[in-house]
Amino acid sequence: MRKLALASIQVYRYAISPLMASHCRFYPSCSCYAYEAIEHHGLMRGGWLTLRRLGRCHPWNPGGYDPVPVAPTSRPPSMAE
Repeated sequence: MRKLALASIQVYRYAISPLMASHCRFYPSCSCYAYEAIEHHGLMRGGWLTLRRLGRCHPWNPGGYDPVPVAPTSRPPSMAE
């Protein structure tokens, strides 16, 4: 499913997006954000992050730089190592 979602985003980015005018108020664009979020966080969490980002994309939001949050590590490194 994850590969299908990433492939769908790639198709959108290269086949559909160039046909539309550039209106994105965020950097990176929403499609780049979605691809990176799903790639780093998986389909469930990455999809959720993407939906949150799309919810912020409206005329009253100033936009700007909005990177994908860093994936949490499984456990913090111990002090003895």
